[in-house]
Amino acid sequence: MTPVQSFAAPATATASPAAPGAAPAAPPTLLCVDDEPNILASLRRLFRGKGYRVLVAESGAEGLQVLENEQVDLVISDMRMPEMDGARFLGQVRERWPDSVRLLLTGYSDIQSIQDAINCGEIYRYITKPWDDNDMVLVVRHALERRALEQEKQRLEALALHQNEELKALNQSLEAKVEARTQQLQVSRDAALAANDKLKQNFVTTIKVIASILEMRGGALSGHSRQVADLARKLAVRLNLNAKESQDIFVAGLLHDLGKIGYSDDMLATPLTMLHGEALGLFRKHPLRAEQLLMPLEDLRGTAAILRAQLERFDGNGFPDGLAGLAIPLGARILALAVDYYNLQQGAMVQRHLRADEARTLIINASGKRYDPNVVNAFRQEMDGGGGGDEGVDVLSGELVPGMVLARDLVSRDGLMLLAADHTLDARMIQQVQDFEAKSEGRLPIRVRPFAKGK
Repeated sequence: MTPVQSFAAPATATASPAAPGAAPAAPPTLLCVDDEPNILASLRRLFRGKGYRVLVAESGAEGLQVLENEQVDLVISDMRMPEMDGARFLGQVRERWPDSVRLLLTGYSDIQSIQDAINCGEIYRYITKPWDDNDMVLVVRHALERRALEQEKQRLEALALHQNEELKALNQSLEAKVEARTQQLQVSRDAALAANDKLKQNFVTTIKVIASILEMRGGALSGHSRQVADLARKLAVRLNLNAKESQDIFVAGLLHDLGKIGYSDDMLATPLTMLHGEALGLFRKHPLRAEQLLMPLEDLRGTAAILRAQLERFDGNGFPDGLAGLAIPLGARILALAVDYYNLQQGAMVQRHLRADEARTLIINASGKRYDPNVVNAFRQEMDGGGGGDEGVDVLSGELVPGMVLARDLVSRDGLMLLAADHTLDARMIQQVQDFEAKSEGRLPIRVRPFAKGK
């Protein structure tokens, strides 16, 4: 037998159809290493009809030569081989080609040898001889899928890093313009740098990536989520929630439709009261899907819990868990009201678009049934403009004057906190805000108190 052989089936056997004009994806490449030719022949027959490119080698040394000349996605190695056993071979593969997935093929029950392979080669799985063909194909498929997920994760991390660099460049540009125009008030430099650091936090970057995915559906989704998030945070403030809880609720408002990714345009455009049967059942699952998508992110687990319970009702007739009363997380009780208030106005719940006053009346009438009475009371105060909300008035950036104090956090349309509440504005910072607004081509929601405390 030739030391190294390559067998490739047509790429269309496992690859997805290529986009028009795009080159078809290359099939995954497997390297099988075993000192028994019949074993290699069996592996070759098994995989060449499954859309894989198969390389074979009869020893660990030959396998290393193949890896030096070929791009290999997955390595299957026998454990017992002369000169270099599978543990040593896979250990070298791990050190030199860590991106290649490693599987161990063993025909005897030597626990210590298997442990050596796991410790030295960090193998994905081990498979005993004789193997079941279906099990073998399934293990390889799962291993390659996991590798693809890891590569996608690395791609997203690189994307986030690139966005951080772009944001840093924008901040530097803003800093240069402010220095050129004002040439004064250098005492605010530390405050500006602190605000820029907040924009670059990994948590905020994660939110930005997720929000960008939601915005791909187009339409008014981005604006709607922003309205929901703002109202939810105002209600949280009125109910005296702490900063972390308010932030979780605000993020939940931005991402409340996350679980609907993948739903058809027709379903998204159909009012809730018109959904029946399978479509209604699918709709009721979107909170669970949102929770599942966010659970791997530790900083967003509070938000994930809120999203899971957003369809629960105060009277216990909601979904997915049938929780009632105070058993429903307070954040979810707040989010449910905020989402419904704007969905009623946008035709997402009933067949016509309600006026704001009509939506308000329906929500108030559902107090104690669909909604928490305490949340409804905070909502009424917010709509009436009574005490308990953030004091101050809404202004345009061009109306800002030095000495004004932010009555609430200044947050961009993408959910990035630019300045914290109670920050006293000076001429230099006002110019930064105006420059940022001009570059983002959108008005920032600014609420201020007229003058700093003590003035």
